[in-house]
Amino acid sequence: MLLSGLFSQAQIYEPVQWDTEVKKISSEEYELVFNAIIENNWHLYSQTLPEGAALPTVFIFDNAEDKYELVGKTEESEAVTEYDKVFEMDLTYFSDMATFTQRVKLKDTTLNLIKAEVEYQVCDDKACIFETEKFEFRLKGEPAGLTSGEGSEATEAEALDITTEEKRSYWGIFIIAFLSGFAALLTPCVFPMIPMTVSFFTKQSKSRAAGIKNAIFYGVSIVIIYVLLGTLVTVIFGADALNALSTNVWFNVLFFILLVVFAISFMGAFEIVLPSSWGTKIDSKADKGGLIGIFFMALALAIVSFSCTGPIVGTLLVEAASKGGTAPIIGMLGFSLAIALPFGLFAAFPGWLNTLPKSGSWLNTVKVTLGFLELALAFKFLSNADLVLQLHIMEREIFLAIWIGIFGLLALYLFGKLRLPHDSKEDHISVGRLLTGLIVLIFTIYLIPGLWGAPLKLISGFPPPLHYSESPDGVGGSSAGSVSFSEGLPKGAELGPHDILSFHDYDLGMAYAREKNLPVLLDFTGHACVNCRKMEERVWSEAPVLDVLKNKLVLISLYVDDKRDLPESEQYVSKTTGKEIETIGNKWSDFQITRYKANAQPYYVLLDHDEENLLPPIGYEPDADNYLQWLESGIENFKTEEVEGLSSEKTSIFQ
Repeated sequence: MLLSGLFSQAQIYEPVQWDTEVKKISSEEYELVFNAIIENNWHLYSQTLPEGAALPTVFIFDNAEDKYELVGKTEESEAVTEYDKVFEMDLTYFSDMATFTQRVKLKDTTLNLIKAEVEYQVCDDKACIFETEKFEFRLKGEPAGLTSGEGSEATEAEALDITTEEKRSYWGIFIIAFLSGFAALLTPCVFPMIPMTVSFFTKQSKSRAAGIKNAIFYGVSIVIIYVLLGTLVTVIFGADALNALSTNVWFNVLFFILLVVFAISFMGAFEIVLPSSWGTKIDSKADKGGLIGIFFMALALAIVSFSCTGPIVGTLLVEAASKGGTAPIIGMLGFSLAIALPFGLFAAFPGWLNTLPKSGSWLNTVKVTLGFLELALAFKFLSNADLVLQLHIMEREIFLAIWIGIFGLLALYLFGKLRLPHDSKEDHISVGRLLTGLIVLIFTIYLIPGLWGAPLKLISGFPPPLHYSESPDGVGGSSAGSVSFSEGLPKGAELGPHDILSFHDYDLGMAYAREKNLPVLLDFTGHACVNCRKMEERVWSEAPVLDVLKNKLVLISLYVDDKRDLPESEQYVSKTTGKEIETIGNKWSDFQITRYKANAQPYYVLLDHDEENLLPPIGYEPDADNYLQWLESGIENFKTEEVEGLSSEKTSIFQ
């Protein structure tokens, strides 16, 4: 049965193992080192994440007696930065291992023991875990190490390993850059150069083999030039600095302005060109002949075509820089390969030149279309800055209205209803242009319902999230068909995602469920739980699931990362883990571990009024049909219990 495959095995995960060490710098200064060993497929998040993102790693040092001072911030090893579609921003995390270092300076040189604590979130593709670990550093003698949990040592192989996620990210950059290079080929500055340059090599060379060799070296030179540009960007900024820039407000605003300038240039308002003296000097070098001359011919191409390739290269460097590391180099490699390949191929097979379409107005059409696309992408960077600052200027409706305007105008342009400065007058448009315009028009129409709250899953990750909106529930609200609350919300309840009535207190939620005679969906979640948001946005939003959640059960959402302190009278030491339970999140996390022997989120439990499971719990389940089947099976079990209970009661009455 399909449903049997959904049930989660109760399991306590320990995906991060910690150990510590102390490095003596001088009689007064020490370095406290935290080493984290992370299981495969799990991510530990950085200390610096934008507001509203995942839960960052936080280090807390117990210095109540003021016997030492922290020197600078806690330094961390190199991390990976990737765009997260759920949080709709770049997030920085560690895979396999991470090292955090904090330098301290003693005020009291007799001090021997420093206590510290780390709060962190670790996630894989299906679950997130929120943990707190305590440490003791002994400055003289053997290190005290962890006070809870066990540490382990990282191997050199692990330290040098390139993670799967990094490789996947780099491949993505390479492919996008490669396709961008082909787009640059179809611009007025580059396309006409292909037959001219290849003909030059084949005619001037003493043999066909020599012509092919020269054309290939010409292509290799193009690759070298652009890769050097990517290397220069990486060296100037540094890999770590690029990672930090990716979530910086001013970084995003600056690149918004740059992309708008590039877009306007592509539309024909002006051309971005390098100084003409550069081209003249390079041309004089190219006249020398030989391999050096060919290299300078390639450099001349890069300079002369800059008005067309510059905006594309700039956009690629912006995107690659936001990834950090060697991404700019990878991006320029992909871009330059796409530019260089035609020269080598057409030199090897000169007969192919006859199959090339003739230059014409279509080249300018490609250039203008790229300008519209760059303009649309620019507003994503402005949106990122707005989200970080929480200014609510670029809310979802404004963003979508801008995109509808941009792509609507692009459709009119492709249909020939709009002309720009460098367009020639034409009596008809080509079939290819007509079909492209039709695709853009369909996409524009698809965007329009987003103004009224449609999720627009096709472009998930580009517009601001649904809740970052003038009307989070859509124009007119989205609570039609749900239970009404004419006398106000029940005590302890609030409207959660999609206007689902949600309790954050277990006892109040159970009392309401008994009052309404409904089963309970216990939702162990987190404010920074990636897969919890995926479930809410992609599964709970489906109409049949939403109907069940609103009308056929009572939702109790317990946030295990709630940092609010419990009243002192309610604080305790867990009998299960031995940890101090001081916050509301600690309480619900301990509740999940103690009762269900699980510590990952999301985690869903269907309960009856006796707090017994109606069927085995499940975790992350992205298939809405499977999740709905699980919910309905639990509700059916609840109804069966009711009938059996009533039957038993009637029997006892008439005996």
